[in-house]
Amino acid sequence: MLPAGLALLAGLDAGLLLLGLPAPVTAERLPAVHGMLLVLGFVGTLISLERATALARPLGYVAPALLGVGGMLLVVPAVPLAIAKIVLAAGTASVLLLYIPLWRRQYDHALLTQLLASGLALSGALIWIGQDTMTRVIPWLIGFLVLTIAAERVELARITMGPQAGIRLLVHGWAVTAALVVGLVFPDTGAILLGLALLSLTGWLVAHDVARRTIRATGVTRYMAACILAGYVWLAVAGLVLLLGAPQAQPAYDAVIHAIFLGYTFSMIMAHATTILPAVLRIALPYRPAFWAPIALLQVALVVRVWFGDGLGMPVAWRIGGVLGVIALLLFVLTAVGSAVLGGAVRSKAPAVAAPASGDAAAREGGAR
Repeated sequence: MLPAGLALLAGLDAGLLLLGLPAPVTAERLPAVHGMLLVLGFVGTLISLERATALARPLGYVAPALLGVGGMLLVVPAVPLAIAKIVLAAGTASVLLLYIPLWRRQYDHALLTQLLASGLALSGALIWIGQDTMTRVIPWLIGFLVLTIAAERVELARITMGPQAGIRLLVHGWAVTAALVVGLVFPDTGAILLGLALLSLTGWLVAHDVARRTIRATGVTRYMAACILAGYVWLAVAGLVLLLGAPQAQPAYDAVIHAIFLGYTFSMIMAHATTILPAVLRIALPYRPAFWAPIALLQVALVVRVWFGDGLGMPVAWRIGGVLGVIALLLFVLTAVGSAVLGGAVRSKAPAVAAPASGDAAAREGGAR
């Protein structure tokens, strides 16, 4: 988990540099690896660590180890960038292999969707090896995170989503994949198809996710629902922007990647932190009202950056929104650490393969039904 945390901090540092602001570390290639640090170095490591914990086999931890090491190599100037890219590609390949025994253990469409998503991550990592920029890589990373997180939602809320939820999710997964393949040859058409697939997925998730009802609850149940619904809003925003075609202008590109990688992805991480992280790290992470501060600040940051900065062409708002986003994520880390310290250590058994901590999450989410 330490490499993932360092990748997060390095990614936020790189974000400040991209905003043209002072940062604690000013390594020359940091801005160029900002996206990979956060997507594969942090989120990818976190996802693979959770899946490795579910598998409960030593070999399962190869994937998070490689992604964590690859993320660290990105920021070491003495290591050629090509080496770091290869290690990350090996890490994504290990994630794909990690899902195979999980799927064999339980033939589940949500797990199959995650297997497909890991293939998209591997494709993106391989494309990056031959690229100097992230432009052609980003769509594949979008597919990886969107589908993986959506599959986690299906696992955690399958009772309310119905028995066909996994199949419908997999259909959306193949639609996203098809859009990415088309985009390799026809970028505008691929972007429009991806936007349609994301909007369809968002609409289906919103219609069937229990979060629509539990938002009226209290405590952690309401907090989780608010984070989840906020994530869906930003996923829809990205889908709408993609309907305009492949983002060529910087504002459109910035809006899409931050709506998905910050708005959707980190809202979902914040939503499930109190249920997933305890199962992975073997620590208690009880919910506290203080968790509302970072998620609220993140939404404000995104509105300022995406709406005023990107949408209305206000550079000052773009920069302010970026800084607020960095503060929001750091505040979330501090809040989680503080909650864990106050909560104390907990001894827990390894989670079930289909849905780590899903029983706890389902109980919390279903408490208001």
